[in-house]
Amino acid sequence: MTEDYKNFATPKKQMTDEEYKKLWQSCGPIKVRMIEKIGMCKHNLNDTFYYKTPYEKPEGICPALLYVLDLYAWRVVLGFPSWEPDDRQVYKIHCPSKKGTIWEMRRVDKAE
Repeated sequence: MTEDYKNFATPKKQMTDEEYKKLWQSCGPIKVRMIEKIGMCKHNLNDTFYYKTPYEKPEGICPALLYVLDLYAWRVVLGFPSWEPDDRQVYKIHCPSKKGTIWEMRRVDKAE
């Protein structure tokens, strides 16, 4: 995790409004991209969506997939390492269908 997140809730120091706003502004965006299509799905390979923040969800994603992605949005934005040994910055998430799709989630710079 970045230094911004490590110490934001320490009981020794009260966070100022300015520090809170700075922290909140650094919470996004999150890029979500289909990297594998196994079965039938309305989405196509390389379809890409963005969360502006974990609370501002992308439109157009299947509701079942969105439910699963939401479980990991805060982990992604806070920089919590994923279980992927080749890149701990990326979460690879399977849609709920057993013959569905694989998506990657990663935090990106606001400029991207």
